Amino acid sequence: MSRLRLLLAVSIVALAVVAPQDVKAQWIVFDPNNYVQNVLTAARELQQINNQITSLQNEAQMLINQAKNLASLPYSSLQQLEQSLQKTQQLLSQAQRIAYDAQQIDRAFSTVYAPSSVTTSDGLLVANAQTRWQNSVAGLQDAMRVQATVVGNLDTNRIQMSALVTASQGASGALQASQAGNQLLALQAQQLGDLTAITAAQSRAQVLQAAQVAAAQDQGREQLRRFLSQGTGYQSTNVQMFH
Repeated sequence: MSRLRLLLAVSIVALAVVAPQDVKAQWIVFDPNNYVQNVLTAARELQQINNQITSLQNEAQMLINQAKNLASLPYSSLQQLEQSLQKTQQLLSQAQRIAYDAQQIDRAFSTVYAPSSVTTSDGLLVANAQTRWQNSVAGLQDAMRVQATVVGNLDTNRIQMSALVTASQGASGALQASQAGNQLLALQAQQLGDLTAITAAQSRAQVLQAAQVAAAQDQGREQLRRFLSQGTGYQSTNVQMFH
């Protein structure tokens, strides 16, 4: 019994020494304060990551917007407008006889349209009258040609205006909208150019006609003076018509 008791006592002591170490190895120690701090730290880090993601998204959108604002308008009507304007200008430069040149106009009004004088021969008076008539006809023809060209430009202008309005409404950025607006202004400038050309051509034709009338009146007075100054003029006499 003594040995048995001694063995039991040794066993209990051994268990007392060994068992607590095994039990300690399996226990989990929970620190609430430390856990809370870890959770708050993780939350702050997650919030920072979200903020960085949002910032990157905003920067990416800003770059996209900048790219749109810097994108050029894919449609351009300048070539068509320049061609229409060149056709009108070409017709004005092809004006017949007395064109849009100050020196040429001065020469014509010092010769063909100059007041008739006593020293001007009858043949020259007739030649000048014919030249003035030809100038008036040429002016009317030039005016009608310009009018026909401008009317032909109307359809082209309509197509360009429709395309530019569509491009302006579908502009993706400020640059495209600005370019569409500039091209619309160019279209208006081209139309004003056509209107100016018509006005100039019609005014030229009207002025040539008015100058022809004025010169014809002056020439008529000179020819009447010459007719009345030759000999004794017309004298009435008695004429017997039946026997």
